[in-house]
Order: sequence, then structure tokens, then C-alpha cells
Amino acid sequence: MTNDDIALIERIFPEMLKRISEAKPWKNNIFIPDMSVYRVDPRSEFMRYSTCSSRDFFHPEFKRLSDLIGIPEVFHRKYWEWVFVTHHAFAQGVTGPNTRGIVFGVGQETLPAIFAATGMRVTATDAPRDTSISQAWSTSNEYASELAAMPSGTLSREEFESLVEWRECDMNVIPTEFKDYDLCWSSCCLEHLGSLQHGIDFIINSVENTLKIGGVAIHTTELNLSSNDHTVETGHTVLYRRKDLEQLVRQLEDRGHTVQPFLIAPDSLVIDGFVDTPPYEAPPHLKLALGGYVTTSAGLVIRRGK
Repeated sequence: MTNDDIALIERIFPEMLKRISEAKPWKNNIFIPDMSVYRVDPRSEFMRYSTCSSRDFFHPEFKRLSDLIGIPEVFHRKYWEWVFVTHHAFAQGVTGPNTRGIVFGVGQETLPAIFAATGMRVTATDAPRDTSISQAWSTSNEYASELAAMPSGTLSREEFESLVEWRECDMNVIPTEFKDYDLCWSSCCLEHLGSLQHGIDFIINSVENTLKIGGVAIHTTELNLSSNDHTVETGHTVLYRRKDLEQLVRQLEDRGHTVQPFLIAPDSLVIDGFVDTPPYEAPPHLKLALGGYVTTSAGLVIRRGK
């Protein structure tokens, strides 16, 4: 191979990779199972694991909750996060009349409407308007600047606005007025607080400062599946390693709280091995390339002990 040949390869190879990435021809060859065909036994345990995998999507309870939330049956990790939060909130018995919930980084989630429909009073919070986070989310229609931007689900607007209030909240400095809730939750936003430690501090503060004794916190975030050593530790989006979350579980338990075991789901189907790349397009979108690593969604369920 001559120097001219090497120079030609160096010139055209990046452009070829770019075109392949944009076209994603492999997506046309992926068999995406029909969830109605592959339904599993409804008596089997649902959401046993802490991470997003295809196995949860085939359970009849996933369809029931998806219909309740108003999301399509699509292999997308964001839908898994919303079902994860909803399922565990109901399972933990912290919704219904005379209960209070608070959500952080609410964006345009439908979950406040779902919980309000049970009789819960909900405080929906998002980043202050002047922060870089709120500005970034606004451009992607994920930031709710006021209550009117949020969906009301099965409730009328009047019913919804009588049960749900909207407030600004810096997740790094939770106001002391947010307290004595039965439920607090967030869906993949704590990884945007600037560092791994900021996200961990937020989780601990959400449990100990916003919940009453016996209240439940449910948070989802990014899990680095590529490495338990190296990761993105600071910046706009950080990636938690398995050891980070396991250490957090131990820390919470040492502080007197109860945490559901953190279990990574074994991959079930070929689509569990598919990694979506920018520009992200679903389906499937269970794992993605982010910051040089493969990541997925993971959730924690914590009950305040003291």
C-alpha cells in the first residue's frame, strides 16, 4: 500500500463512517418482536430488575400501565422509566387520597396527572428558567415552564390544576419548604446536575429532606454498561457505574433507609444488544452510545426509615 493509498483512506473513511451512522442500515434488518404475540405469563414477577431490558415490555402489566400513562408500546427506555416509577409507586402504596407527591425535572411528563387521578396532591418542579439546564431542555420540548404546558391525562384541566402545582426548583439546592411528601420521583434528570456526587447528594436529600418517615423515593438515571472503572464523572451528562449505585445503596441503608436490591437485568433478546447511536431513533432504544460508553436506564426505590 502506497502513501497515496493511505492518504485516500484517511480522507474518505471518516465520511464513510458518518454516512453509515446516519443511514443506520442495520436497523432494517432487526426483528422487533410484537409484544402482543410474545406476552409472558401474567403471574410472573414484574419489574424484578433495576435496569431497562426487553423482558419487562412483554409482561401484561407493562401494557396495562402504558395504556394508563398514555404511551405507545415501543421499545424505548424513557417509556420503561415512566412505567418503572408508576409501578413501584403503586406497589409501595404511597398514592391515593390524602397523599402528597413531588417530582423533580418534570418536563412534560404525564405521571403527575396519573398520580393526581388517584387523589394525590402533586408538586411538579423543574429547573429555574435562568439555568443552562432549563434552556437546554426548552429547546427539546422537555422543560415545563408552567402548569399549562403539562398534560392532564384523564382529568379535566380544572381537576388537574386543583391537584397539581408547578414550582421552580434547583435540584442541587432543594428548598426547605418541600417536605413531608409520601412520594418523590425523578426520571433521568439527576445525571445532569454537574457531577456524580451532585446526583448522589440529590438522591439522599430527596429522601431525607422531602419525604415523611415511610415515604418512598423513586429515581431513574444513566447506568454505564461498558465499564465499572472508567466513566463520565463531570459535565452536562454523567454516567453512573454499577459500583457507584451499589455504594449509594449501602450508604442509604447505613443511614437507616430501606432500598430495593439493585439488580442488573440479564439480556433476553437480540434487541437488548442493539446500541442506538446519534441521531437517536427508536425503536429499539433500550441502550445507547453516550460519552464513549454504552448506557441504559436504571432505577432505585428507597423508603425513608428515619
